[in-house]
Amino acid sequence: MGTPLYIIGLDGGGTKTTAVLCTPNGAIMAEAQGGPSNFQVIGVEKAASAILDLVATCCHSIGCKPEEIGSVVAGLTGAGRPHDQERMVEGLNRLAGERGLSLRDIAVESDARIALEGAFGGHPGIITIAGTGSIVFGKDEKGTVHRAGGWGRLIGDEGSGYAIGAGAFREVARMMDGRGKKTKLARLFATSFDLGSQEAIINALYRQQFDIASVAPLVLKAADAGDAVARRILDNACNDIVEVIGACLARMNQGTRRRVTRPLAFVGSLLTNENIYSRKVRSTIRRRHPLIRVRQAEASPVVGAALMAAARLQS
Repeated sequence: MGTPLYIIGLDGGGTKTTAVLCTPNGAIMAEAQGGPSNFQVIGVEKAASAILDLVATCCHSIGCKPEEIGSVVAGLTGAGRPHDQERMVEGLNRLAGERGLSLRDIAVESDARIALEGAFGGHPGIITIAGTGSIVFGKDEKGTVHRAGGWGRLIGDEGSGYAIGAGAFREVARMMDGRGKKTKLARLFATSFDLGSQEAIINALYRQQFDIASVAPLVLKAADAGDAVARRILDNACNDIVEVIGACLARMNQGTRRRVTRPLAFVGSLLTNENIYSRKVRSTIRRRHPLIRVRQAEASPVVGAALMAAARLQS
């Protein structure tokens, strides 16, 4: 094979997968979008097929051959553990062989990892992801990646939509029992989700797999309207997620004597959108961690995947 001319980065999740084909210096030459590639849900074979279809589409868009692609990096939902990454790489290589595709290098990373690279153009920084779940990733000046949180809904997901929703259900249950304060959340539960009774709530949570995170917007609405219970739920969530940020920051600062100013970007609509919760988190970070500077992400996760592919060419 000759000198590689291009790289491809992909960002795959449960509903869609996006891809960019770039030159090694980062110039985007082609973009494409395809179906889901969450291999934990649809399986390795279907996810690999979606990814390789996009690789082929990108190559076709500019008329290049697969062997001209120096590296492919796919950041996928559910790929946070090395074993799962290896399993997915094996599936990609196997299917590529069956299709007769000559790809030099394929790597799989987590969706959070590519988001970190995209947020700061490959430079050091911290990302705080808060959607249904939550996790904090940081990359220091040596290129070492640190993480905190991400333990899942049963024992973690601090400050996430799930945590806020679970807190709301607890407070509504306490109010219905007569052991908690009155809250507008009870009425909002009834009007928005038909959850106006103990029986309805228990059925929804334990028999119908109700999406607990889906009530988080109701908590924001009630808090905006001055509901003290809703505001306390958000206060607790805010304190929890900022504590996780502090833990990641402490790991990044280990062994450094000088005070380092670090950028932080949010990922996930709960924090990227302007609302009472995102404002609370920003103000708490400023108060507790004055050397952190919250800013918008520089680029999307799919561009982060392309940056990681470019780095693999140089390693």
